Amino acid sequence: MKFTLSWLKEHLETDAPLEAIAERLTMIGLEVEAVEDPRTVLAPFTVAEVVTAEQHPNADKLRLCTVRTGTAGEADLQIICGAPNARAGIKVVLARPGTTIPESGMVLKTGKIRGVESQGMMCSARELGLGDDHSGIIELPEGAPLGASLVDVMSFDPMIDIAITPNRPDCLGVRGIARDLAAAGLGTLKPLTVEPVPGAFDSPISVIHDTDADREACPMFVGRYIRGVKNGDSPQWVKDRLTAIGLRPISALVDVTNLISYEFARPLHVFDADKLTGHIHPRLARPGETILALDEKEYTLTAEDVGICDEAGPQAIGGVMGGLDTGCTETTVNVVLESALFDPRRIAATGRRLGIDSDARYRFERGVDPEGAIAGAEVATRLILDWCGGEPSHLVVAGAPPAWRTEVSLDPARVRALCGIDLDSRACRRILEDLGCEILAEDALGVLTVLRPSWRPDIAAEHDLIEEVARIHGFDRIPTVSLPRDPMPKPVLTGEQVRRVAARRALAARGLSECVTWSFLPKAHAEAFGGGQPALDLANPISSDLDAMRPSMLPNLATAAQRNADRGVPNAALFEVGPQFHGGEPGEQRMVAAALRAGQSGPRHWDAPPRPVDAFDAKADALAALAAAGAPVDSLQCGAEAPAWYHPGRSGALKLGPNVLAWFGEVHPGVLKTLDVKGPMVACEVVLDAVPAPKAKPTKARPLLKASAFQPVERDFAFVVDDGVAAETLVRAAKGADKALIADVSVFDVYQGDRLEAGKKSVAVCVTLQPTERTLTDDEIDAAGQKIVAAVTKATGGELRG
Repeated sequence: MKFTLSWLKEHLETDAPLEAIAERLTMIGLEVEAVEDPRTVLAPFTVAEVVTAEQHPNADKLRLCTVRTGTAGEADLQIICGAPNARAGIKVVLARPGTTIPESGMVLKTGKIRGVESQGMMCSARELGLGDDHSGIIELPEGAPLGASLVDVMSFDPMIDIAITPNRPDCLGVRGIARDLAAAGLGTLKPLTVEPVPGAFDSPISVIHDTDADREACPMFVGRYIRGVKNGDSPQWVKDRLTAIGLRPISALVDVTNLISYEFARPLHVFDADKLTGHIHPRLARPGETILALDEKEYTLTAEDVGICDEAGPQAIGGVMGGLDTGCTETTVNVVLESALFDPRRIAATGRRLGIDSDARYRFERGVDPEGAIAGAEVATRLILDWCGGEPSHLVVAGAPPAWRTEVSLDPARVRALCGIDLDSRACRRILEDLGCEILAEDALGVLTVLRPSWRPDIAAEHDLIEEVARIHGFDRIPTVSLPRDPMPKPVLTGEQVRRVAARRALAARGLSECVTWSFLPKAHAEAFGGGQPALDLANPISSDLDAMRPSMLPNLATAAQRNADRGVPNAALFEVGPQFHGGEPGEQRMVAAALRAGQSGPRHWDAPPRPVDAFDAKADALAALAAAGAPVDSLQCGAEAPAWYHPGRSGALKLGPNVLAWFGEVHPGVLKTLDVKGPMVACEVVLDAVPAPKAKPTKARPLLKASAFQPVERDFAFVVDDGVAAETLVRAAKGADKALIADVSVFDVYQGDRLEAGKKSVAVCVTLQPTERTLTDDEIDAAGQKIVAAVTKATGGELRG
């Protein structure tokens, strides 16, 4: 909603400056989106006088002017101007070098035009943003003082643009905004008296509701026939006002309707009476009826749309837009003025279906004042007679305003309870009466019975009145009260949420960057990862190549890594935590943490050269995510049962008994070819849903730290085993030899070569013995070593290497 300051002051008696008005509007819920004050932009422009104006020596259409600035001690300026009205003796608007021209945003500089220096610019109205006139430079009055700022010799009207919430249709008119400001203490609302215009004859065109359904769609239609009008230009102040808020002046008859729509939130329409056939019938349209609207587009109506019709058919889309065939032109002599009420829901539905965004629709679908139809017609009639002449008929009124009277009770104690504002019934009464409410009664406890005004359809219950009291009193005046310091409940996360967050943090801590990719992908990619079944096909994909739900996140991560490589970032380390789908029914999905690496292990470094990423990097990522999610990683077994999209022999699975918790390894080269990405790439998929829930603990306190005061002992063992024996089997056997004494077992060397038999390998482990009761003796250490050798020999069939 846009309006000018002078327009507001026609309804509001106030001396408040523009800044105070803008601040108060926002504080009472009418948020100011923009304030355009030409004075701030035009302050650098000054009054100057053209002393001489001669022909440019090198151009026929340019004049070389000598301009006196009026500044003491400043020499006359030489300015080249192409305006036809540039001549000696006139006062002009001068822009010196360094000034910004509002129209173009250009900073003016001294320059040469056709070889002659120009030291400034004399401006037109369009260049200053004061209109569309560019036919010549502005000629100021002869009495304008030389050197004075332009803002001191011309009057400018600031424009304010506010955001209106859907519940405030009354503030879609300047009168409603002024009423709110007056209630907020920023001035006094000027009285408004609408004097009826006496009619001179009966209207030859009547208004007829054909059915009850038509009357529900258009409850009230006020019309007036005015004959003998002369349509022309509006007064200049009207043109300036409409231009300031972004409307294009058209003609006096049309400008009347726009002016009243923005001033009183009362949309109107004017028909050329000589183009109507018979009487006016506000009715529901017949399916298939068409109308050529004022925007020169043809619309087809349905039985849900309201048409303002004559005997020939629809001549306007009720509450939305008028018709072109019966629109007023400069040849219009007789007019019919329309001031009507419409069903807001029908107007909204019609506007949406037809795609028409008009000022009338914007106001009608939010609700106009049901008591304002006759007043709007009277005000418009007066303006038409003043601007266009003519003779009015008696009003033609069909229907009546819909019931709007609503009585609401307000207990001031509720204002105190809900808003913390201590206002008595007298203060509440004052605010509500300033807003137009009528106080019907007040009981002994101060409870008010309030009749809402007809222009406030949003007031329907006590909390609405409380909001109005708090809004006008001032949200900024509500006292600040700290929340009670009672113990607050701790936020509770589900086990699934905890695992998800922990896995995300663990992977990020390992240097991977999190991605959020689509939950769908091309079907060819899905088939390469075990998907592609019809249950995962999308019936209405957002793109033709994203037509299947993802059975794995790795295709999206791989293509993301390739996009990075294409842009000069070859080393990728990406992860995502999200769902993977193996069916189309609810529950047929798994929560997975997937990670993918490509390229080198890191950038070049003087201390340690980078290496290509391998399957063990992916395994480490999987173990880190599993450990963070609470999986018993020390109890996991590593198997070779990886899915087909992993490279056989360079991949594996991490299992807990028969349950697979994760897969890891190098992505199969054939799959990379299907994805059209360059390898090698390594990846892992951790199934967070498969991680077992931790066992309930008797207490949430952390267990006591059991730190030993005795020195640990490390012993190295090398065992010769068959090359098919997994190192994990050897490590488990060593750990199980004495669980109380052995703290850790780690592999530090694997050897296969000509010093061993074919089919054999040497696996060397470091065993840490941690005593807790006393320092170990040599005999105890030797006994522990014999247990370890016996346990490994039994589990693997190997022998201690000599």
